[in-house]
Amino acid sequence: MSTRAKTPATAPSAASGSLRVLLVDDHAIVREGLRALLEEDTQISIVAEASNGNEATEMAARLTPDLVLMDLKMPGLPAPDAIRVIRARSPATHVLVLTSYVDDEQVQAVLSAGALGYVLKDVAKAELLRAMQTVARGEPWLHAEAQRLIVNRIRRPAQLDPLELLTERERSVLKLIAQGRSNKDIGKALSLTEGTVKGYVSNILAKLKLQDRTQAALLAVKHGLD
Repeated sequence: MSTRAKTPATAPSAASGSLRVLLVDDHAIVREGLRALLEEDTQISIVAEASNGNEATEMAARLTPDLVLMDLKMPGLPAPDAIRVIRARSPATHVLVLTSYVDDEQVQAVLSAGALGYVLKDVAKAELLRAMQTVARGEPWLHAEAQRLIVNRIRRPAQLDPLELLTERERSVLKLIAQGRSNKDIGKALSLTEGTVKGYVSNILAKLKLQDRTQAALLAVKHGLD
């Protein structure tokens, strides 16, 4: 009878080439479901579970998983901040965001923080596994809707400073309008006739698509011209 010890079939082994994953979600039932789903694949090993961003950063630093599968909305440290910390401490650990919805600003925030992937929780198992393997290799994987939002953001023209439409003289007039000065006072300050000032005011309102001096003054203050 052999006395050689047997290694449990479920024990993760670095030699087996398994993908070491840290699950991060504030709902225990979601983590339980993901663990059950993913551990059906012999190439995946769930090394730990975290319920918030703070736990995720601590566990990622201590365990250095290949992949962090992270929820977007959790208590404590926001997901983008947690991703930033994880990537700074463990550059070899990649992050795939798994969330229930897609939002332009959230997608941009997590990608800018260092996440490589963004998938929705209604994804099929096969696609989730492909996304995980892809991101773990250091390659991006984005849900189709996230891709659309990123493309739209890139194609969106930069926001123009409306004051760039004005001449230097018109900007000077607008600055005095923002200070509550009358046309007569503006004329004295800039050595212009009251009629000329009135013409400048009309041009300013037309260029900025404003109805009156009050709107012009508010716009000037908003853009620091006061």
